[in-house]
Amino acid sequence: MKALVYTQPCEVVLQTLEQPELVTNEVVLQIEAVGICGSDMHAWHGHDPRRKPGLVLGHEFVGKITESAAPGFDVGTRWTGNPLIVCGVCDYCVQGRNNLCSNRTMVGMTRAGAYAQYMSIPAASLVAIPQDMPAVTAALTEPAATAWHAINLSVKALFRPIHECRVLVIGGGAIGMLAALLLRHLGVAQLVVSELNAGRRQTLAKAVGCEVIDPRETPIQESSFDFVMDAVGAKATRNQALSAIAPGGVIMHVGLQDWASEIDMRKLTLAEITLLGTYTYTTADLRATVDALHHGVFGSLDWVEERTLAEGQQAFLDIDSGTSASPKIILKP
Repeated sequence: MKALVYTQPCEVVLQTLEQPELVTNEVVLQIEAVGICGSDMHAWHGHDPRRKPGLVLGHEFVGKITESAAPGFDVGTRWTGNPLIVCGVCDYCVQGRNNLCSNRTMVGMTRAGAYAQYMSIPAASLVAIPQDMPAVTAALTEPAATAWHAINLSVKALFRPIHECRVLVIGGGAIGMLAALLLRHLGVAQLVVSELNAGRRQTLAKAVGCEVIDPRETPIQESSFDFVMDAVGAKATRNQALSAIAPGGVIMHVGLQDWASEIDMRKLTLAEITLLGTYTYTTADLRATVDALHHGVFGSLDWVEERTLAEGQQAFLDIDSGTSASPKIILKP
Protein backbone atom coordinates (compact mmCIF):
# COMPACT_ATOMS: atom_id res chain seq x y z
CA MET A 1 0.00 0.00 0.00
CA LYS A 2 1.00 3.64 -0.37
CA ALA A 3 1.62 5.59 2.82
CA LEU A 4 2.96 9.02 3.69
CA VAL A 5 5.87 8.41 6.09
CA TYR A 6 7.46 10.98 8.39
CA THR A 7 11.17 10.50 7.59
CA GLN A 8 12.88 13.49 9.18
CA PRO A 9 11.97 16.99 10.37
CA CYS A 10 10.03 18.88 7.69
CA GLU A 11 9.67 15.83 5.45
CA VAL A 12 7.02 13.23 4.73
CA VAL A 13 7.59 10.86 1.83
CA LEU A 14 5.15 8.67 -0.06
CA GLN A 15 6.40 5.10 0.30
CA THR A 16 5.19 1.57 -0.39
CA LEU A 17 4.57 -0.37 2.84
CA GLU A 18 3.03 -3.70 3.77
CA GLN A 19 -0.67 -3.55 4.54
CA PRO A 20 -1.50 -3.75 8.25
CA GLU A 21 -2.11 -7.22 9.68
CA LEU A 22 -5.51 -8.04 11.13
CA VAL A 23 -5.49 -9.00 14.83
CA THR A 24 -8.25 -10.03 17.22
CA ASN A 25 -10.80 -7.34 18.08
CA GLU A 26 -9.44 -5.00 15.42
CA VAL A 27 -10.40 -4.00 11.90
CA VAL A 28 -8.54 -2.83 8.83
CA LEU A 29 -9.91 0.34 7.25
CA GLN A 30 -9.47 1.53 3.71
CA ILE A 31 -8.92 5.23 4.34
CA GLU A 32 -11.19 7.56 2.37
CA ALA A 33 -10.02 10.90 3.78
CA VAL A 34 -7.68 12.15 6.51
CA GLY A 35 -6.99 15.64 7.81
CA ILE A 36 -3.72 17.39 8.58
CA CYS A 37 -3.81 18.41 12.25
CA GLY A 38 -1.75 20.99 14.10
CA SER A 39 -0.19 18.17 16.09
CA ASP A 40 0.86 16.52 12.81
CA MET A 41 2.51 19.81 11.88
CA HIS A 42 4.23 19.85 15.27
CA ALA A 43 5.58 16.35 14.60
CA TRP A 44 6.57 17.29 11.03
CA HIS A 45 8.69 20.09 12.44
CA GLY A 46 10.45 17.56 14.67
CA HIS A 47 9.06 19.11 17.84
CA ASP A 48 7.21 16.08 19.22
CA PRO A 49 9.56 13.49 20.74
CA ARG A 50 6.67 11.00 20.94
CA ARG A 51 6.37 10.89 17.15
CA LYS A 52 9.61 9.55 15.72
CA PRO A 53 10.83 9.30 12.09
CA GLY A 54 9.54 6.21 10.31
CA LEU A 55 6.01 6.79 11.60
CA VAL A 56 2.86 7.14 9.52
CA LEU A 57 1.08 10.17 10.98
CA GLY A 58 -2.61 11.09 10.68
CA HIS A 59 -5.52 10.65 13.09
CA GLU A 60 -8.47 12.59 11.60
CA PHE A 61 -9.90 9.85 9.44
CA VAL A 62 -12.83 8.12 7.84
CA GLY A 63 -12.68 4.75 6.17
CA LYS A 64 -14.39 1.55 5.09
CA ILE A 65 -13.80 -1.78 6.81
CA THR A 66 -12.03 -4.22 4.47
CA GLU A 67 -11.16 -6.84 7.11
CA SER A 68 -12.72 -7.45 10.51
CA ALA A 69 -11.83 -9.61 13.49
CA ALA A 70 -14.46 -7.99 15.70
CA PRO A 71 -18.09 -9.16 15.94
CA GLY A 72 -20.60 -6.52 14.86
CA PHE A 73 -18.17 -4.58 12.70
CA ASP A 74 -18.99 -5.69 9.17
CA VAL A 75 -16.83 -5.49 6.09
CA GLY A 76 -18.04 -2.72 3.80
CA THR A 77 -19.34 -0.39 6.54
CA ARG A 78 -17.92 3.12 6.93
CA TRP A 79 -16.66 4.62 10.21
CA THR A 80 -14.70 7.42 11.75
CA GLY A 81 -13.06 6.83 15.09
CA ASN A 82 -11.46 7.95 18.31
CA PRO A 83 -7.72 8.01 17.65
CA LEU A 84 -7.16 7.73 21.40
CA ILE A 85 -7.00 4.03 22.17
CA VAL A 86 -8.19 3.74 25.76
CA CYS A 87 -8.22 0.97 28.34
CA GLY A 88 -11.89 1.24 29.35
CA VAL A 89 -11.21 0.26 32.97
CA CYS A 90 -9.27 3.08 34.64
CA ASP A 91 -11.08 5.64 36.82
CA TYR A 92 -11.25 8.19 34.00
CA CYS A 93 -12.69 5.73 31.51
CA VAL A 94 -15.43 4.52 33.85
CA GLN A 95 -16.28 8.15 34.66
CA GLY A 96 -16.89 8.79 30.96
CA ARG A 97 -13.76 10.96 30.66
CA ASN A 98 -11.80 8.56 28.50
CA ASN A 99 -9.81 11.41 26.94
CA LEU A 100 -7.88 11.36 30.24
CA CYS A 101 -7.36 7.57 30.23
CA SER A 102 -4.33 6.66 32.32
CA ASN A 103 -3.25 4.01 29.82
CA ARG A 104 -4.09 5.66 26.50
CA THR A 105 -2.15 5.21 23.30
CA MET A 106 -2.85 6.93 20.00
CA VAL A 107 -3.21 6.34 16.30
CA GLY A 108 -0.54 8.28 14.43
CA MET A 109 1.69 8.45 17.49
CA THR A 110 2.20 5.07 19.19
CA ARG A 111 1.00 3.11 16.14
CA ALA A 112 0.70 3.76 12.41
CA GLY A 113 -1.81 6.41 11.46
CA ALA A 114 -4.13 7.23 8.59
CA TYR A 115 -1.84 8.88 6.02
CA ALA A 116 -2.08 5.62 4.12
CA GLN A 117 -4.40 3.60 1.94
CA TYR A 118 -5.07 1.21 4.85
CA MET A 119 -4.90 1.43 8.64
CA SER A 120 -5.69 -0.99 11.47
CA ILE A 121 -7.47 0.10 14.64
CA PRO A 122 -9.27 -1.56 17.57
CA ALA A 123 -12.95 -1.88 16.75
CA ALA A 124 -13.80 -0.38 20.15
CA SER A 125 -12.32 2.91 18.93
CA LEU A 126 -14.65 3.20 15.95
CA VAL A 127 -17.43 5.80 15.89
CA ALA A 128 -20.51 5.22 13.74
CA ILE A 129 -21.40 7.66 10.95
CA PRO A 130 -24.35 7.84 8.56
CA GLN A 131 -23.31 5.58 5.71
CA ASP A 132 -24.00 8.30 3.14
CA MET A 133 -21.98 10.96 4.99
CA PRO A 134 -19.45 12.63 2.67
CA ALA A 135 -15.89 11.53 3.44
CA VAL A 136 -14.58 15.07 3.92
CA THR A 137 -17.36 15.87 6.38
CA ALA A 138 -16.73 12.71 8.39
CA ALA A 139 -12.98 13.39 8.48
CA LEU A 140 -13.71 16.67 10.28
CA THR A 141 -15.24 14.83 13.25
CA GLU A 142 -12.02 14.79 15.28
CA PRO A 143 -11.13 18.51 15.07
CA ALA A 144 -14.79 19.52 15.37
CA ALA A 145 -15.10 17.37 18.50
CA THR A 146 -12.10 19.17 19.98
CA ALA A 147 -13.93 22.48 19.58
CA TRP A 148 -17.17 20.90 20.83
CA HIS A 149 -15.52 19.55 24.00
CA ALA A 150 -13.71 22.83 24.72
CA ILE A 151 -16.82 24.96 24.39
CA ASN A 152 -18.91 22.56 26.48
CA LEU A 153 -16.35 22.82 29.30
CA SER A 154 -16.29 26.60 28.97
CA VAL A 155 -20.07 26.99 29.09
CA LYS A 156 -20.09 25.31 32.50
CA ALA A 157 -17.64 27.90 33.85
CA LEU A 158 -19.16 31.06 32.37
CA PHE A 159 -21.17 33.28 34.73
CA ARG A 160 -23.70 34.20 32.04
CA PRO A 161 -25.07 32.25 29.00
CA ILE A 162 -22.54 32.13 26.21
CA HIS A 163 -24.80 33.90 23.71
CA GLU A 164 -24.65 36.98 25.97
CA CYS A 165 -20.84 37.00 26.06
CA ARG A 166 -18.28 39.02 24.16
CA VAL A 167 -16.10 36.28 22.67
CA LEU A 168 -12.59 36.27 21.23
CA VAL A 169 -11.12 33.27 19.41
CA ILE A 170 -7.35 33.49 18.96
CA GLY A 171 -6.21 31.53 15.92
CA GLY A 172 -8.13 30.79 12.74
CA GLY A 173 -6.87 27.30 12.03
CA ALA A 174 -9.24 24.35 11.96
CA ILE A 175 -10.01 24.40 15.69
CA GLY A 176 -10.51 28.16 15.72
CA MET A 177 -12.68 28.03 12.60
CA LEU A 178 -14.83 25.17 13.87
CA ALA A 179 -15.13 26.81 17.30
CA ALA A 180 -16.23 30.07 15.69
CA LEU A 181 -18.85 28.26 13.59
CA LEU A 182 -20.16 26.47 16.67
CA LEU A 183 -20.24 29.70 18.68
CA ARG A 184 -22.30 31.31 15.95
CA HIS A 185 -24.67 28.34 16.03
CA LEU A 186 -25.00 28.85 19.80
CA GLY A 187 -26.12 32.43 19.22
CA VAL A 188 -22.93 34.38 19.95
CA ALA A 189 -23.34 37.75 18.20
CA GLN A 190 -20.30 39.57 19.58
CA LEU A 191 -17.59 37.34 18.11
CA VAL A 192 -14.08 38.31 17.04
CA VAL A 193 -11.46 35.98 15.56
CA SER A 194 -7.79 36.98 15.63
CA GLU A 195 -5.65 35.49 12.85
CA LEU A 196 -2.28 36.42 11.31
CA ASN A 197 -2.75 34.72 7.91
CA ALA A 198 -4.44 37.10 5.45
CA GLY A 199 -5.90 34.29 3.35
CA ARG A 200 -7.40 32.62 6.36
CA ARG A 201 -8.86 35.92 7.52
CA GLN A 202 -10.79 36.18 4.25
CA THR A 203 -11.94 32.56 4.56
CA LEU A 204 -13.07 33.09 8.15
CA ALA A 205 -14.94 36.31 7.38
CA LYS A 206 -16.84 34.60 4.57
CA ALA A 207 -17.60 31.32 6.37
CA VAL A 208 -18.35 32.63 9.87
CA GLY A 209 -19.61 36.13 9.16
CA CYS A 210 -17.90 37.65 12.19
CA GLU A 211 -15.27 40.32 12.75
CA VAL A 212 -11.83 38.95 11.85
CA ILE A 213 -8.73 40.96 12.75
CA ASP A 214 -4.99 40.95 12.33
CA PRO A 215 -3.80 41.66 15.90
CA ARG A 216 -0.65 43.33 14.55
CA GLU A 217 -2.79 46.00 12.91
CA THR A 218 -5.84 46.05 15.20
CA PRO A 219 -4.73 45.80 18.83
CA ILE A 220 -7.16 43.94 21.06
CA GLN A 221 -8.55 46.19 23.79
CA GLU A 222 -7.55 45.15 27.28
CA SER A 223 -10.21 43.49 29.47
CA SER A 224 -12.83 43.60 26.69
CA PHE A 225 -13.99 39.97 26.36
CA ASP A 226 -15.97 37.69 28.67
CA PHE A 227 -14.69 34.50 27.03
CA VAL A 228 -11.42 33.94 25.19
CA MET A 229 -10.41 30.73 23.44
CA ASP A 230 -6.71 30.37 22.67
CA ALA A 231 -6.58 27.94 19.76
CA VAL A 232 -2.87 28.57 19.19
CA GLY A 233 -1.22 28.08 22.56
CA ALA A 234 1.92 30.17 22.03
CA LYS A 235 3.55 32.43 24.60
CA ALA A 236 2.31 35.49 22.71
CA THR A 237 -1.28 34.25 22.45
CA ARG A 238 -1.41 33.28 26.13
CA ASN A 239 -0.38 36.83 27.01
CA GLN A 240 -2.91 38.16 24.52
CA ALA A 241 -5.66 36.09 26.12
CA LEU A 242 -4.83 37.28 29.64
CA SER A 243 -4.79 40.87 28.46
CA ALA A 244 -8.07 40.60 26.57
CA ILE A 245 -10.12 38.84 29.23
CA ALA A 246 -12.45 40.93 31.38
CA PRO A 247 -12.71 40.50 35.15
CA GLY A 248 -14.66 37.37 36.02
CA GLY A 249 -14.15 35.96 32.53
CA VAL A 250 -13.11 32.54 31.27
CA ILE A 251 -10.08 31.63 29.18
CA MET A 252 -10.08 28.26 27.41
CA HIS A 253 -6.58 27.14 26.44
CA VAL A 254 -6.69 24.64 23.54
CA GLY A 255 -3.54 25.01 21.47
CA LEU A 256 -0.11 23.63 22.35
CA GLN A 257 2.30 25.44 20.05
CA ASP A 258 4.62 26.30 22.95
CA TRP A 259 4.80 23.96 25.90
CA ALA A 260 5.53 26.49 28.64
CA SER A 261 5.58 30.23 29.38
CA GLU A 262 4.90 32.65 32.17
CA ILE A 263 1.50 34.32 32.35
CA ASP A 264 0.12 37.29 34.28
CA MET A 265 -0.82 35.47 37.49
CA ARG A 266 -1.54 38.77 39.23
CA LYS A 267 -4.38 39.61 36.84
CA LEU A 268 -5.57 36.00 36.91
CA THR A 269 -5.92 36.26 40.69
CA LEU A 270 -7.10 39.84 41.24
CA ALA A 271 -9.61 39.77 38.37
CA GLU A 272 -10.90 36.31 39.35
CA ILE A 273 -10.22 34.83 35.94
CA THR A 274 -11.02 31.18 35.25
CA LEU A 275 -8.27 29.53 33.18
CA LEU A 276 -9.22 26.15 31.71
CA GLY A 277 -7.22 23.58 29.80
CA THR A 278 -8.73 20.96 27.56
CA TYR A 279 -7.49 17.77 25.96
CA THR A 280 -9.20 16.41 22.86
CA TYR A 281 -12.72 14.95 23.46
CA THR A 282 -14.58 12.01 24.86
CA THR A 283 -16.19 9.33 22.74
CA ALA A 284 -19.54 10.91 23.64
CA ASP A 285 -18.27 14.21 22.18
CA LEU A 286 -17.27 12.42 18.96
CA ARG A 287 -20.72 10.86 18.60
CA ALA A 288 -22.45 14.18 19.26
CA THR A 289 -20.17 15.90 16.74
CA VAL A 290 -20.98 13.36 14.02
CA ASP A 291 -24.65 14.18 14.52
CA ALA A 292 -23.94 17.92 14.47
CA LEU A 293 -21.90 17.69 11.27
CA HIS A 294 -24.60 15.56 9.66
CA HIS A 295 -27.25 18.15 10.47
CA GLY A 296 -25.25 21.15 9.25
CA VAL A 297 -24.39 22.75 12.60
CA PHE A 298 -20.95 23.71 11.26
CA GLY A 299 -22.28 25.11 7.99
CA SER A 300 -21.43 24.21 4.41
CA LEU A 301 -17.75 23.31 5.03
CA ASP A 302 -16.88 24.70 1.61
CA TRP A 303 -13.73 26.22 3.10
CA VAL A 304 -12.04 22.79 3.38
CA GLU A 305 -9.31 22.10 0.82
CA GLU A 306 -8.89 18.60 -0.65
CA ARG A 307 -5.63 17.13 -1.97
CA THR A 308 -4.28 13.69 -2.78
CA LEU A 309 -2.05 11.73 -0.43
CA ALA A 310 0.77 12.11 -2.97
CA GLU A 311 0.52 15.88 -2.48
CA GLY A 312 1.02 15.50 1.27
CA GLN A 313 4.52 16.96 1.52
CA GLN A 314 3.50 20.03 -0.47
CA ALA A 315 0.42 20.40 1.74
CA PHE A 316 2.62 20.45 4.85
CA LEU A 317 4.90 23.02 3.19
CA ASP A 318 1.96 25.21 2.22
CA ILE A 319 0.51 25.13 5.74
CA ASP A 320 3.92 25.93 7.20
CA SER A 321 4.51 28.88 4.87
CA GLY A 322 0.96 30.20 5.19
CA THR A 323 0.36 29.74 1.46
CA SER A 324 -2.95 27.93 1.93
CA ALA A 325 -5.94 30.09 2.80
CA SER A 326 -7.87 27.09 4.11
CA PRO A 327 -7.86 26.30 7.83
CA LYS A 328 -8.01 22.58 6.98
CA ILE A 329 -6.44 20.44 4.28
CA ILE A 330 -7.88 16.96 3.81
CA LEU A 331 -5.81 14.28 2.05
CA LYS A 332 -7.47 11.55 0.01
CA PRO A 333 -5.54 8.32 -0.62
